[in-house]
Amino acid sequence: MYQKAYGIIKTLAPLHVGSTAGEEMGNLNLIFREQFTQTGMIPASSIRGRLRADLFAQTKDEEQVKYWYGRASEKKKSSEETSETNASERSQNYEYESLIKLEHASIVWLPVFCPGQPIVWVSCPLLLERYKRIRNMTEKVPKPGTSSLQLNKKRLFFNLGFLELKQPGQDLSNWFPPGIIPPNTPPGKEQLPAVIVENNEMGMIHDMALYRQSRVALEQGQKVVENFFNVEALPEGTILIFPIALKKGQSQEKTWEKWEPLENNKEGDVYLGGLESVGFGHCWMKLEKIEEKTREENV
Repeated sequence: MYQKAYGIIKTLAPLHVGSTAGEEMGNLNLIFREQFTQTGMIPASSIRGRLRADLFAQTKDEEQVKYWYGRASEKKKSSEETSETNASERSQNYEYESLIKLEHASIVWLPVFCPGQPIVWVSCPLLLERYKRIRNMTEKVPKPGTSSLQLNKKRLFFNLGFLELKQPGQDLSNWFPPGIIPPNTPPGKEQLPAVIVENNEMGMIHDMALYRQSRVALEQGQKVVENFFNVEALPEGTILIFPIALKKGQSQEKTWEKWEPLENNKEGDVYLGGLESVGFGHCWMKLEKIEEKTREENV
């Protein structure tokens, strides 16, 4: 019934998706977090809203936007208006379902400062299990303490202390999304320096890695601080994934082939979240289809 695909997001600037209200009152603007690992996430509504807005800006065609991403909620009609509307018209007016169905984007790899490295990408089994499910992979999720070929050592030092590596120098290339490593990469550099930690350690390391900025609101017309507030964001280089389901259109055409959400063959730059005016939100997004034969093999 559905075609299956997924999207990869890599942050090219700090990414803040969460609270932005209350800045003038000095609030800490927190990002949305996934409930089990307490790591940053991008709600599906934020991704859908960006793709919907970009399509309208490109086409200026409201009906086409509704066709792909569903109709906006409409004001409920009075009983008199409803009685005057036939069944087919009511069905058309209240058909909200979209052809493109998105879920939230969760972290696959998070860049963390590591003295002497200086950056290590970190993940945990819970996040990699979701990555495996979305991509229909058959490999077993690597155990905590496993590191990539770039980290062939027995321990790493983070600001929180030492991390023992039980299986250093392993091939983790299948756990990096396609398109993350640039083409024509020199041999031996096909992977990022990466390590897998325990699920209960991921949230603590995540909070240590977040981008934080202190900002001030000045009095109008003079350099006097009116309010002081902080904001946090996912750091540049964070890699996330989200699943996509595509419903067949009215003429039963293949939705994937006709859907054109990004400028370069379902790949390109987008802005997500808030605070774009201060340099946040720039991301690279790539959409990949899951081939039919792959799904059949994994059933």
